[in-house]
Formats: sequence, C-alpha cells, structure tokens
Amino acid sequence: MSDRIASQATEANNPQNIKNLHLGWIIGFLLVVSFIGLFGLVPLRKIMIIDYKLTYPSGTATAYLINGFHTPHGAKIAEKQVKKLGKFLILSFLWGFFQWFFTATDECGFQKFPSLGLQAFNNRFYFDFSSTYVGVGMICPHIVNVSILLGGILSWGIMWPLIANKRGSWFSADLPESSLRGMQGYRVFIAIALILGDGLYHFLKMLILTACSFRSRLKTGNATTLAASDETRNGTAAISYDDQRRKELFLKDQIPWYIAYGGYVAVAAVSISTVPQIFPQLKWYQILVAYIVAPILAFCNAYGAGLTDWSLVTTYGKLAIFAFGARTGASNGGVLAGLAACGVMTSIVATACDLMQDFKTGYLTLASPRSMFISQIIGTAMGCFIAPCVFWLFYKAFEDVGISGSEYPAPNAAIFRSMAILGVDGFSSLPKHCVTLCYIFFVGAIAVNLIRDLVPKKASRFIPIPMAMAIPFYLGSYFGIDMFIGTVILFVWQRLDRAKSDTYAPAVASGLICGDGLWVLPQSMLALAKVKPPICMKFLSRGTNNKVDAFIATLS
Repeated sequence: MSDRIASQATEANNPQNIKNLHLGWIIGFLLVVSFIGLFGLVPLRKIMIIDYKLTYPSGTATAYLINGFHTPHGAKIAEKQVKKLGKFLILSFLWGFFQWFFTATDECGFQKFPSLGLQAFNNRFYFDFSSTYVGVGMICPHIVNVSILLGGILSWGIMWPLIANKRGSWFSADLPESSLRGMQGYRVFIAIALILGDGLYHFLKMLILTACSFRSRLKTGNATTLAASDETRNGTAAISYDDQRRKELFLKDQIPWYIAYGGYVAVAAVSISTVPQIFPQLKWYQILVAYIVAPILAFCNAYGAGLTDWSLVTTYGKLAIFAFGARTGASNGGVLAGLAACGVMTSIVATACDLMQDFKTGYLTLASPRSMFISQIIGTAMGCFIAPCVFWLFYKAFEDVGISGSEYPAPNAAIFRSMAILGVDGFSSLPKHCVTLCYIFFVGAIAVNLIRDLVPKKASRFIPIPMAMAIPFYLGSYFGIDMFIGTVILFVWQRLDRAKSDTYAPAVASGLICGDGLWVLPQSMLALAKVKPPICMKFLSRGTNNKVDAFIATLS
C-alpha cells in the first residue's frame, strides 16, 4: 500500500494527484492520528479548569444553555437567568439573520464595515458587529480583553506598518501580503514565538509546582500529582457552595492516570508504526519527535483557548510544516512530509483543546468527566468516518473542488500546500530579521510572566498576558475590539449594579454567543441551496467612489 501511495504522490506540486488516493487510506490515517490528542491533556484537567480557572467562553456558554433546559421550576433567580439567556439568544440570532441580507460576496456586509475609518480598516482595526465576540468579551476577564487589544495596537498599529516600510530591503517588494517570505512571515512566526514563550513558561511552572506538591504530600502520606492553585497556596481561596460542589463532582469521577499515559503511549506506538507506511516520506523517528513535543503545544493551545476562546491549531500546523519539511528536504519528499506532519500535529492539538472545552462544560453542568471522555472517544471515531465521506462526496460530485475560481476553491488547502513547498527550505526562507524578532518576543513573553509572578498580586493584575497579546498579531484587531466592547459593557454594568451583573452577565453573554452560533445552521442550509443574499453593502473611499461613478456614467 505504501509503495502505491508513494508512486501516486511523487509529484507533490500537482494537486490532481489526490484523485488517485483511496477513501479508505484517508480514513485509516485519521484513525491512527485522531485519538492521541484525547489522552495528552487528561491529567491536566484539574489544573486547567480548577486551579487556573480558565474561562473557555464557548464551553461556558454551552454550559449555561444546557443548565437553562434543566432549571428547577421553583428557582426564581435561575428562571430569570434562563429568560435573559433566551431573550439575548433570539436577539443575536435575528441580528445574524439581518446581517446576512447584506453579504452578497465575501467583501460585503457589516463584517467589512470600516467603523474606525478606511485606513484603520486596511490595518484590521474595525468593529465587525459580531455578537459572539461581544459575548466572549463579557465572559473573559478584563485583563484578557485589554491584553488582546494592546496586542492588536502593538502589531497592526505599530510593528507591521514599520516593517512594511522595509519592503524591498527586508523582503522583496513584489511579494503578496499572504506570502510567508514577506509580511505574513512576521505575523505568523512572531505570534508563534509569543504563544510558545507564554505556554512553555506555564507548562514548566506547572511541572515544578506539581513536583513540589507531590514531594510535600509524600512526606505527609497523601500523594497526588495535582498542583495547587495560587489561591490555595496563599490560603486565600473563598469557594462558594456551587463551586465547591462542582469541584467535588469534577474530581470524584477520576480518569486513572495509567489510562491517560498508557493510552497516549499505546496510540502513539500504533501511529509511529503505521503513518510511515501511509506516507513513506515521514520517518518513524519524526513521528516520535512529534508525539514528544505535541503535549507541550497542546497545552499552549488549550491554555490560549481557555483565555480567549481562540484555538490556533493551524498555527501549530504551520510550525510543523516548516520543522519537518525542512528536515526531510525537497529531494526526499519534504512537501508531503510537511503536510503529513501538519495533519498529525493539528489533530493532536485540536482534539486536546476540544476535550478541555468539554471538560469546562461538564464542570459547570455537574457532568461526569469520565463520561465526557468516553463520549469524546466515540465522537472522534465517528468523525474519522463521517468527515472523509463528506469530503469524498463533495470531491466526486464537484470535479472542480480545490481549483481557483471554482464554486469550492478550498483556499486554505492551496495556502497550506504553498507553505509546504516553501517550508522545505526551512526557517532560512523567512524574511530578514524574522527569526531574530521571534527570539526577542519568545524571551519577552517569559520575562513578562516572570514579572507577573514576582510582583504583588495588586500590581500583577494590570500586567498584560502575552498569550492573549499574541493572537491579534496573526489575526488582526477586529475581534479584539469586539471583545473590548464586551468588557466595557460588563465593567459599566458592574459599576452600576454589581449584584445584577454577577447574576445575569454570564447568561446574557451566553445568549449572544449561542444565538450567533445557531444562525450558522440556517446560513449553511441557504448556502447549500444556492440561495444568495440580495444586497452587497460595501464602502469605498471618496476618490474610488468618484472613479466608479465616472465609469458607470460612461456605460450609460
């Protein structure tokens, strides 16, 4: 089987080669790489959910929605919370429906509204009227939202315009904005450096605290591998009855450590022996290295998603493309090796993050962690068959899938393939000074975290979080502005009536998130039925508008 795949995929630059692949091979690849991420972070669930108190906004919103369906009839406050959730869910759904009418093309609609001016819009500074991220901003701590906005100002407001002025000196002036040899290289890899610096710091901090806690409990005869939170170490924890009950149930139904670690090793062994048979360009020792590094990257991604609700799995995939593609080399099939490694890494990082989101939902709904873990395994197994079949259905029904200009161009696939072709040259292919800046921001993230831990708590709560600052480096500031508006709404509400804001703000935020999410289903059905919005709302500068008017006048 491996010889056939190798012979069919020799010309990596030809995207039509995938037509020769068999559906069963795709399913087999997913089966051997999709489960390992479920075991990677299971031992850390208590630290992420209880000790670090990460919000996981989507998981929190889902929990409030579920709790709303199971509220006792006599609980007056809970009943009012459900009414608030339902009210804002409907409003958010209707707002999404209203916006749809103005999105005739990808460049139209409220999401392209230059609310802060056209120049700011070109630098991804605008409010895109997303009720989802306004709700996320109401759930996330204030410092997270402020950190995201500061990151956007530092990157898109200061750094990227300054680096863009070096076009022609630091990188070729002819390169498009999306090229990793140009501006996109700075955006992607500096963001990765910040994320890895912050994530690695917390990962090592967690290991040290866990080792110290384990050693002290061994001396007292009560061994455990879980680290204590900052509050419990300082003896200042004040846990409500609800939180105490959630904590007891969350820790009661334990997933044995030997299942987590043993499952990871077992699935990794199967994958190490199988993946090289499917993709001979990727050697077994490279898969081994990927599975050694993957838990750290999974922790970084899960930690970032817990803070901001953004799961940057594709970012870690790009890192894998460059690392493994360059190691293999162009002459030895580095393009395919990079893409295969990308698939392995993104699968591990994504499933680990999704499981932690589900654990947060289970924690808030008093669900069994063991049941959720088993359900995730079942769902992952179903996805290994359903997703390839859906892809194959589209690919066979529409012969032009993946071709530029077609109805289904699959632009991300083309982008990742271009990255893999570029990645065989390694990090040396990145623009000038990019790697140096990455080192600086990596060390800077560690230094900021050290300062946060060393200064008094009253001062540390005003220091930005590097992980949150890193996300807009790559994506832009638009969602950070949405989240900042959410945090301003919550801040004002807290000042006006702290008791009501604490009671109803999570329900309002959950309604905004869930309503916007529910609109995706009818929107997808309309797209499949080829029902297109009737209006394109688009904004032009005065000069461009005059040119358009003059051109239209010549036609008449």
